[in-house]
Amino acid sequence: MRRLFWTWLFRLLGWDTHVRFPPGLKKCVIIAGPHTHWMDFFVGLAYRSILQIPSARFLGKKELFAGPLGFFFRWVGGIPVDRSSKQNLVDQVVSVLDSQSEIMIALSPEGTRQKVDRLRTGFYYIAKKANVPIVMIGFDFLHRRIIVADPFYPGENSREDFDRILHFFGPIQGKIPGRGMGGIPNQFL
Repeated sequence: MRRLFWTWLFRLLGWDTHVRFPPGLKKCVIIAGPHTHWMDFFVGLAYRSILQIPSARFLGKKELFAGPLGFFFRWVGGIPVDRSSKQNLVDQVVSVLDSQSEIMIALSPEGTRQKVDRLRTGFYYIAKKANVPIVMIGFDFLHRRIIVADPFYPGENSREDFDRILHFFGPIQGKIPGRGMGGIPNQFL
């Protein structure tokens, strides 16, 4: 029912809903971006239904889960994380991935809605340590669509992997174009 609602609404809004998620994946790390606006969250939730990936959950800063909205964020699949903690976030998320037979963890490679000059790397090390693929999903507001890349496993060459990531996300225009990932240098050069 949710899928039909979101498909209808997004088609009405002019978004392309003829997109598919790679079939057969039970576990992965999804990186979605560019993350430039609060609307990205709702686009992500809608396309989770459209793409029929109910096992997709998302990481969010713990502050989102405090107060009256905390229930909502947990209800829609959020996992709160303390980004300022000295606890090893990578190991915590790997433990979540290892503990379940079917789960996908989604997060923003920028870690914020603001313009960044480098990507966070936690998602990469989570995928590598958990031995799960990375699936890149681009929020293309210019063409009103999302773009889903083929999954890939992090390899031995981080530079090549981040070239691949930046090449995918660089030309995609988010809701606020100036905050996209175009022009971000590869931090593994």
